[in-house]
Amino acid sequence: MTTKGSSRKQVIIPIAKDNIDKFMKNSSIHVANLNRNLKNAKSEVSVDYIHFDPLGIIVVTNSVSLNSNLLIIEKYIKNLENIDSTQVKTL
Repeated sequence: MTTKGSSRKQVIIPIAKDNIDKFMKNSSIHVANLNRNLKNAKSEVSVDYIHFDPLGIIVVTNSVSLNSNLLIIEKYIKNLENIDSTQVKTL
């Protein structure tokens, strides 16, 4: 799901609480890796920061993400070694 605010765009990734804790320990590394993956795909979207809330992980981007960008973000998160991918819902 994506939401559009006045100056920020958000990608909400529903994920289990234990996975959120594991993911957030290295959130700055994940921002850099996601930006690298998006840049490699020739996307103009970049990740500004990541934070969590009761719904899951929220990835804040510089512009509204296309479906191809959402797939890159989803694939990155599901392929992390310390994350149980069965507990990550499809975007």
